[in-house]
Amino acid sequence: MADIFDKKVVWITGGGSGIGRALALEFANQGAVVASSGRRVKPLEETTQQVEAAGGTGLEVPCDVTKVTELEGAVEDIVDQAGRLDVVVANAGFSVSGLFEELSAADWKRQFDTNVVGLAMTVKVALPHLRKTDGRVALMGSVAGTLGLPNNGPYSASKFAVRSIGQTLTAELAGSGVSCTTLLPGFVESEIGRVDNQGEHHEDWEDRRPEKWMWPADRAARSMLRAIRKRRSEAVITGHGKIVAFAAYHAPRLTQNLVGRFGQNARNRQTE
Repeated sequence: MADIFDKKVVWITGGGSGIGRALALEFANQGAVVASSGRRVKPLEETTQQVEAAGGTGLEVPCDVTKVTELEGAVEDIVDQAGRLDVVVANAGFSVSGLFEELSAADWKRQFDTNVVGLAMTVKVALPHLRKTDGRVALMGSVAGTLGLPNNGPYSASKFAVRSIGQTLTAELAGSGVSCTTLLPGFVESEIGRVDNQGEHHEDWEDRRPEKWMWPADRAARSMLRAIRKRRSEAVITGHGKIVAFAAYHAPRLTQNLVGRFGQNARNRQTE
C-alpha cells in the first residue's frame, strides 16, 4: 500500500525539525509532494533539501500558525503551486512548563494560541480543499493528553484539548470522505525540549527527557503514517506511550497516584 500517497499533496506545519521533518521525509519516500510550514525559514529549506535529495518534491511555505491570515495565505500558496491538497498534518506546537502557581495568564494563553487555536485554524483553512480530494487530517496530540503531568499543566491541558478536537472532527466529518487521525506520541526525538516558554528555540539547551525511552523520529513517523493511511481516529505512538495511555484509561486512580509522586519530586526540586 506504499503508493497511497504517491502524487498526493501533503501540508505539514512545524515541518522544519523533529517529528515534522521526519514525517515530511516519510511522505516523500512514498511519493508525496510535501509542503512544510514553520516560522523559521532556514529549517524549512533544510527539510526541502532532504526531501528532494530523497527523490521527492518539497515546498517551503513559511507561516505562523497563530496568525490566521498567514495560514490562509499558506494553504492558497500550496494549492496554487501543487494544484490540490490531500493531507494536512497539524504538527506545530511547543511546551510551556512550570509549577501551576508560578505560571501566568500570558503563559497559558501563549500555549493555547499555538497548540490549540493554531491547530484548529490550520485544519479549518485546509478543510475546503480536503473535501475536494477525500483527504486526511492528522492532529499532533500527545500521551500527555491522557493524564495531567506535574510541571507541565499548560502542555497537558492543550493536548487534552487536541484529543477533544480530534473527536469532534471525527464525528463532524463522518460520511464526508475526509478522515481525522489524532496522533498521541510518547517521547520522540524532537526540538521541543530546546524551546522555552515564549516559544523561542535554544540550540544549546539540553533535552532533559529520558533518553532510554526516546524513539527516533523516523521510527515514530512510520508508525504515524500507518495510522493516517488507515484513517484511524486515534493512534498512540511508542511502546511506553501505549502503556501510559492504557493505565490512564483503565486505572486512572492508580495512575494519578503515581503521577502525584512525580509532582512531589518536582516541588522538592523547586525548593532545593
